[in-house]
Amino acid sequence: MLDSSVYPIIKRWPARYPQRIQLYSVPTPNGVKVSIMLEETGLAYEPHFVRFDSQEQMSPEFLSLNPNNKIPAIIDPQGPGGAPFALFESGAILLYLADKAGRFIPSDAAGRYHTIQWLMFQIGGIGPMFGQVGFFHKFAGREYEDKRPRDRYVAESQRLLRVLDERLATRSWIMGEAYTIADIATFPWVRNLVGYYDAAEIVGIKHYRHVTRALATFVARPAVARGLEIPART
Repeated sequence: MLDSSVYPIIKRWPARYPQRIQLYSVPTPNGVKVSIMLEETGLAYEPHFVRFDSQEQMSPEFLSLNPNNKIPAIIDPQGPGGAPFALFESGAILLYLADKAGRFIPSDAAGRYHTIQWLMFQIGGIGPMFGQVGFFHKFAGREYEDKRPRDRYVAESQRLLRVLDERLATRSWIMGEAYTIADIATFPWVRNLVGYYDAAEIVGIKHYRHVTRALATFVARPAVARGLEIPART
């Protein structure tokens, strides 16, 4: 049983199923990485929606779990050694869940580190750059008269798409024929770039046919379709 004196977050988001992994998130690209992973693995979990419109991510309860006030975050009541275990940062959570489930990451050391390499490619490049395109193309930054910031991030996003497209030219998924956490991390961001950010034309997504092929295969997966809507908006 989770102890609210140790994990104050469960006071604000009570656990109906305290024996399950507790997920605190929003269905953004970083958030759905984890919900998709949980759906793909079949690990039992309970999702909780964190309302940004009321600044719940800045609440003392949420900050007790993630002092960086970002989603997603989890508590696993059956963590290492059978003890409760809390974790934030989507990449770290993907690695943890892959190890816990024994799926979506190679078991050999070389394959594992190559997968982590591409996971870091998403975290350090694709996520930040695509997010800046969204800001300057669709959100507040679109009002800036100076288009050099937008163009700089568009150009860098195009470069990253070229790297990804070349990688996918000779393989079904980023790591080959095996679907891994590298794909689960990357394709929610590609989907967001061309969908929610309305940036398909400005980045020229049609020129990256291997990326678009893999994206279509990704979103067609039943676990992905489910995970993209979790946690349900409340």
